[in-house]
Amino acid sequence: MTPKISIIVPIYNAEYQIRCLLDSLLLQTWSHFEVLLINDGSTDESGAICDAYAEKDHRFKVIHKENGGVSAARQTGIEAVSGEYVIHADADDWVEPEMLHDLYEKAILADADIVFCDFYVENNGNSVYRKQEPPSFSPEVVLRAMFQRLHGSCWNKLVRRSCYSQYGCHFPKGIDYCEDLLFWVQLLQHPKVKISYVNKAYYHYVMNETSITHNYTRKTYQVRCAFYNQLCSYLPLKGFEKELRNARLSVFVEGYMYGVLGNGEAWKLLWMYNKKAAFIDSKSIRWQVGYISLALGCFPIARRLLRF
Repeated sequence: MTPKISIIVPIYNAEYQIRCLLDSLLLQTWSHFEVLLINDGSTDESGAICDAYAEKDHRFKVIHKENGGVSAARQTGIEAVSGEYVIHADADDWVEPEMLHDLYEKAILADADIVFCDFYVENNGNSVYRKQEPPSFSPEVVLRAMFQRLHGSCWNKLVRRSCYSQYGCHFPKGIDYCEDLLFWVQLLQHPKVKISYVNKAYYHYVMNETSITHNYTRKTYQVRCAFYNQLCSYLPLKGFEKELRNARLSVFVEGYMYGVLGNGEAWKLLWMYNKKAAFIDSKSIRWQVGYISLALGCFPIARRLLRF
């Protein structure tokens, strides 16, 4: 029987987390789904764990591939799915038992191409509910909201599989930062896309605040820059100037915060490319003072203020 929903799970060295997600999928109250476990060249026991689940349940399928990054893993999954609808999940998260049933039911009732739902953020034992109701069901309005209060993830949104081919949407190879947002930018530019929403949270997103602090390198910054360049190639420049300015500013200030950009380089980049977003678009007084301090060469003050 052809599955109604395909769940794509990119996996890389997740041996200590993956069982929680897979067990939560086994507990789904609705059984018409398949799970594509994309083992992206893991060097730990992740691949063996995935194989064990596939042996126990025919709905779990494993694809072992060389490491190519999360975007390539997602795209590998997309090219292998057979479900009517697609949703993604990350290896260190988990889902509520009713998720697939409720999202699919809403998709059928509304004849929707995309169904949004709310989610939980899990952080050191604290669970925070995040409302994700779109401001309207207009694709353009939803796209703008993706740069503001809507999370750009693929794991709290069910998508009709045919949208990928119909609108030529894909996950760009080598862009392993906000690759899911780049997918939405491609899809939501099409006015015929039909959107719906379920007023309930099903997905538990586990936040790891320390990982970026310890692992942010010059290569990380370069990947962020590649994301911005790809975003520019997807978004029409006219009408989305502010979104593009703020995306570039975000990449810039993150590089400065984590010490990858030196004071002189940051000063130059601020004046050359980011002054309008920093001095005009920014709504936070603390951040504005931080940008002004950087512009004036008061680097110790700037570094204290320009932080999350």
